[in-house]
Amino acid sequence: MHILEELKVRLRFRRKMGKWGRISHPELFSEKQQWLKLHYRNPLYTTMADKYAVKEYVDSILGPGYTIPTIAVYDRAEDIRWETLPDRFVIKCTHDSGGVRICRDKSSFDKEEAARFLSKRLRLDYSRHKSEWTYKDVPHRIIVEQYLSEGPETDLHGIPDYKFMCFGGKPHSVMVCVDRGIGEVKYYFFDRQWNLLRINEWSAAAPEGFTLPRPANLDEMFDLAARLSAGIPFVRVDLYSVAGRIWFGEFTFFPKSGLDMDLLPSTDVMYGRMFDLPAANR
Repeated sequence: MHILEELKVRLRFRRKMGKWGRISHPELFSEKQQWLKLHYRNPLYTTMADKYAVKEYVDSILGPGYTIPTIAVYDRAEDIRWETLPDRFVIKCTHDSGGVRICRDKSSFDKEEAARFLSKRLRLDYSRHKSEWTYKDVPHRIIVEQYLSEGPETDLHGIPDYKFMCFGGKPHSVMVCVDRGIGEVKYYFFDRQWNLLRINEWSAAAPEGFTLPRPANLDEMFDLAARLSAGIPFVRVDLYSVAGRIWFGEFTFFPKSGLDMDLLPSTDVMYGRMFDLPAANR
């Protein structure tokens, strides 16, 4: 089975990246993430990937007040009690990546479509889909969370989303996601001093002098990301900043399954050099 899994990983790398990766002796960021899929298992990662169980874990590190309040948890879409939910909420699966429905007005929210969508996502085994073992033992559940907003502008564009690239507990940079909900999402990288880092396609193509509003709590977010990523070879720590308050979003061990074509080739090299692999334990 391990041989078959390695073949799948290697072929997926070839199809996505257009070349064969050095998975056995990785040097690039993309290659090292594939190596982790095949050769390293840390049971803590399962908790960190679970969108429900992770909240207790984050509380144990940061203390209360950083995790988005949970409204309800269900085993099946048929169990959802729509009448008890607030007018606004976010609903998703605890074992999934990317599957979410946002309700901004329950009176016009398509509950039947959401139930069908969630039922389909409950059947998805993300660990088999992209060899991301972190999801393998996460219970398949539905979680409803509090809706976060700063007003009509963020209702349209989405709340600020800050994704910190952390290597061994040291956040190198933050990827800021903009234009959610109004078209193609754009991703720009900044350092701690809020200098634009031209290390992905969006940042590289930005005009001279381009910037985004610097969050007032940026230093605190970098510090929180460092605490949450301590002892982990690589993890992306996703945080939100809403009305000056920081919320934890999720941990991501394999962004775009470790095959991010938006990163420049030079970034693949740079991040690879920052990435110290642990000893294989599988």
